[in-house]
Amino acid sequence: MLAALVSLLALVCMAAGAADDSGAGGDAFGRLMALLAQRRHGLADFEETQYLSALKRPTHSSGVLSYDAPDHLEQRTLKPRPQSVVLDHGTLTMQIGTHQRTLNLQDYPQFAPLIDSVRATLAGDRSALEQRFQIDFEGDLEHWRLQLRPLEPKLAAIVQHIRLSGERDAVLQVEVQQSDGDHSLMSITPRE
Repeated sequence: MLAALVSLLALVCMAAGAADDSGAGGDAFGRLMALLAQRRHGLADFEETQYLSALKRPTHSSGVLSYDAPDHLEQRTLKPRPQSVVLDHGTLTMQIGTHQRTLNLQDYPQFAPLIDSVRATLAGDRSALEQRFQIDFEGDLEHWRLQLRPLEPKLAAIVQHIRLSGERDAVLQVEVQQSDGDHSLMSITPRE
């Protein structure tokens, strides 16, 4: 479930697509957040490699990410086998083949900070992100890198950091380092 939630965070950041930052003031991070807040829909292809300590070799997957405001997020994995993860109004639905599992995220308070970060990113709410994460932003809008480190001990016990990099309002890569040593790298190609 953690990998699905983190992938959805990447999707939210990808959703900025082709927004315009004219009139957005402040620093580059503030302008980036303003761009992310403007997008109402996003669609992108992804390729992800996960390095899990329980496996001898990394796993590879690819598929499509989509977002519709205010809080419908979907990751459809097409290869190596079809599966989907959908976050919609606080409900997470995971489907692999004919097996489906639906979770009400209120029943999993340990993931509240991660979900709140998704919502804060969607809203371009910098202060909400700053309440949950230590934020390190490097570069400018043309080439930037954002690192999020959880401030809350419960989330920090699960996720060490999330690194996003991109150009202007397009997130092109997301790296997630879990506290147990597992990590993943997702490359994103916006369609729009």
